[in-house]
Amino acid sequence: MSKLSEKNTSNSDRLIIKNPWQSLKQFTSARIGLGRVGNSIPTNELLAFQLDHARAIDAVHKALDVKALLEHLSTSQPLYNATPMNPIVLDSKARDRMEYLQRPDLGRQLSDASWQQLLEQRSEVDAKYDLAIVVADGLSSTAIQNHAVPLLDRLVEKLGTDPKNNWSLAPLTIVSQGRVAIGDDVGECLNAKITMILIGERPGLTSPDSMGIYMTWAPKRGAKESSRNCISNIRPEGLGYDEASNKAFYLLSESIRRQISGIKLKDRSSDNEDNDALESSTTTSHFLISP
Repeated sequence: MSKLSEKNTSNSDRLIIKNPWQSLKQFTSARIGLGRVGNSIPTNELLAFQLDHARAIDAVHKALDVKALLEHLSTSQPLYNATPMNPIVLDSKARDRMEYLQRPDLGRQLSDASWQQLLEQRSEVDAKYDLAIVVADGLSSTAIQNHAVPLLDRLVEKLGTDPKNNWSLAPLTIVSQGRVAIGDDVGECLNAKITMILIGERPGLTSPDSMGIYMTWAPKRGAKESSRNCISNIRPEGLGYDEASNKAFYLLSESIRRQISGIKLKDRSSDNEDNDALESSTTTSHFLISP
């Protein structure tokens, strides 16, 4: 940096009125302690906001690179051992990205051609699966491109060494223009006990690549949202791959053992004791009322 640039930077820094919360920025990516210059925010903070906003927009509109994802999945040895068949590429009823964004209902169902394709797949194999894993772009293809394979590597390896269950996995499916409920269609067509969908979540201004997992017992088209369990904010800066795979493994194990999911199944994977995962339907306790 030239002496002139150093001088200009020094002068600019002196114009910024520091915020007392600035020391707390080390603990969060939230926009706090920005400071101000007159009645405005510092230029660096404004540019950082505009960059994050652009990244969020790109994550929503960018199409999933299915070819690159398939190549990445082909390198996963745990996935190949569990599901030696090639992944099945499917589409929702949304014909393109714009229609997907404007018509959420179309993203919740498989296209007629994809529905028939899965039915033919089931008739050829004639198998009942414990788990159908679905990968969908959702509202952030960036999240799926970056995080789906590292998460699946860890989770599928856990399933393969599960001492209590001998998991049978359906062929992996990849859905373009898909929303959470499209996993119900896949699970119904493949006759799976549980559907688990990995999907890109709605981007935040500091998290354009956040991935979520939704699990549903006995998936059927039209299943209620209350029948799902969710693990959110999966990414290195949020919930790490190891912790997310541990939570998913716990919920899947409890779901197949108790044949439930959703509001009846609680995530107690971090409890030290072997607590009951089933929420009693007769309990009178309430989170606002002390027991």
